Amino acid sequence: MTPRNPAPRSRRERPAKPALTYEGIVATAVALMRSEGLHRVTMRRLAQELDTGPASLYVYVAGTAELHAAVLEELLGEVDLSPVRTSGDWRDRLVALLGSYTHTLFQHPGLAQSALVARPRGANYLSLVEAVLALLHEGGVPDAQAAWGVDVLLHVATATAAEQAVRDRDAAAEDEHEALVGVLRQADPATYPRIAVLGADLFSGTGEERLAWIFRLLISGMETTPR
Repeated sequence: MTPRNPAPRSRRERPAKPALTYEGIVATAVALMRSEGLHRVTMRRLAQELDTGPASLYVYVAGTAELHAAVLEELLGEVDLSPVRTSGDWRDRLVALLGSYTHTLFQHPGLAQSALVARPRGANYLSLVEAVLALLHEGGVPDAQAAWGVDVLLHVATATAAEQAVRDRDAAAEDEHEALVGVLRQADPATYPRIAVLGADLFSGTGEERLAWIFRLLISGMETTPR
């Protein structure tokens, strides 16, 4: 017969919670982002997932911005850095590398916007920067231009992914784009002659083609524009 008031279970009998670590916190944050989205990766939500109090997390992470930067750093490990080690035109390989970085952000839309301000500083980020600089050096881009240019190249890739993330969430984005195309098509040649001449070419090409062209434009300008 079960007693009405069983003795309370000793705290010593309860399984001990795993000790908090920076690596464990980041791994949990990445898993949370994949399942619920980056907007759910907050210190409070993460504390719930780890069965602890938010104050305990601040020992390891300063706040949500730093947490998002840590998540970005982890996901930068997915960027394909192999173009640095392959053969072929260095510009083509650099465009492929930057394309892989952009694609990684495309896979995680919320992270793309956060990446505009979140600055990772781990080994994966350093490897990405080193890879871009190595290809610029291989192509003979002067060090002074390369030092400033790497930031521009990564910023354009990040901003492109962030813009796409906003469009993907906006149900009216496609209609707005079509409305803009319609306005350009119907522009009065007498008032807007250059728009009329260029016509459909103003919005031709795929997003991937245009992004690759932007990267090549920046690379070419970097080579010939001294600081």
